[in-house]
Amino acid sequence: MLAVRSLLSLVGGTLGFSYVNAYRYRVLEQKFALGGLTRPLRVVQLSDLHYGNWIGRGSVRRWVKSAMEQQADLIVITGDFLDSSVSYRPIKTLIRELSKLHAPLGVYGVFGNHDWTSLNTQPVRARFARQLCEAGIRIINNAGVQVRDDLYLCGIDDWWFGNQDLKCTLQDKTGGATLMLSHNPDFLPNVPEGVGLTLCGHTHGGQVRLPFLGPVKQASLYGTRFLEGWVETQPEPPSAAEPTIEPAKSRLIRGFVTHGLGVTGLPIRFNCPAELVVFDLEPESAGDKAVRAQQTAPPAP
Repeated sequence: MLAVRSLLSLVGGTLGFSYVNAYRYRVLEQKFALGGLTRPLRVVQLSDLHYGNWIGRGSVRRWVKSAMEQQADLIVITGDFLDSSVSYRPIKTLIRELSKLHAPLGVYGVFGNHDWTSLNTQPVRARFARQLCEAGIRIINNAGVQVRDDLYLCGIDDWWFGNQDLKCTLQDKTGGATLMLSHNPDFLPNVPEGVGLTLCGHTHGGQVRLPFLGPVKQASLYGTRFLEGWVETQPEPPSAAEPTIEPAKSRLIRGFVTHGLGVTGLPIRFNCPAELVVFDLEPESAGDKAVRAQQTAPPAP
C-alpha cells in the first residue's frame, strides 16, 4: 500500500510539475554568421503560440513583453498562431496582444499546420492574414521582402497542408543574405540554394521528453533528426515516384528548430522548456566563407 501511495505521489507530482512548466519559458540567445550580411542583425523568433483552449491572453502578453525587451531589428513568428480548437477564446484578443509587437524592420510570420486546420477554408485564412496585417504582422506564405539592403526575408507555406511555391518565395530578392521561415522543419531538405538559414518550429522539441525514452511526440517524418536546435541536412534526392525531378547538387542546408512557446494536446511540458529565441546574426568572416565554400563544393571525382 505504501508503494502504491508513493507511486501515485510521484506521478501526481510529475504531472503538476509538467503543468506548471507548460506556462514557463526561457529566453534563448543564439549567434550565427550569415553569409551576405554586411552588418549585425538581431532577430527574435516566436513560434507555436497555440492560442486556444490551453493558451490565453496572459501567456501571449508575457511573450510579447519579452520579445519587445530584446530590442530586435526584426521579429518573426514561425506558425501555429492558433490551436486546432480555438474554443471560446476570441481571435481578436490574440490579434490585439500581437499588435504590440514592433521592430524597425517589421514583424513577419508564416502559417503552420494548426492554422490550416483551425482556419479550414481559404477565405477564412485570408481574413486572418488580413487581420494580422492590420495589426502590423505581415504573413509571407510563399513570399518574400527585401527588409534591408543586405537581407531578404522569405517564408514558405505549411509543409503538411499548404502549397509551396519557391519561385514566388524568392522572386523579389535584390541582394544580400536570405533568411527563410518554415513552420515545419521537414521542409529543410527542400530549402532552395542561396538560403543561408531557415527558422522552424512545429516539433515543440517533443513537448514531453521522458528519461531514457525520449520525446513522446516527434511530429516529423525524420524522427528526432530535426527535433530541436541547430540542424544540418543535404538536399533531398528525388524519389523513384518522381523521376522527372532532377537531383540537386550537394550542399549544406542549415536550420534552427525552436521548442516554441505554447502547447497542444495537453497543457504539459516535461524536460523540454518553452522558449523565445533571440538570434544575433553577424556577417561572415573570411574564415567562415572559406569553410562554407568547402562545404558547398562538389565532391572530388
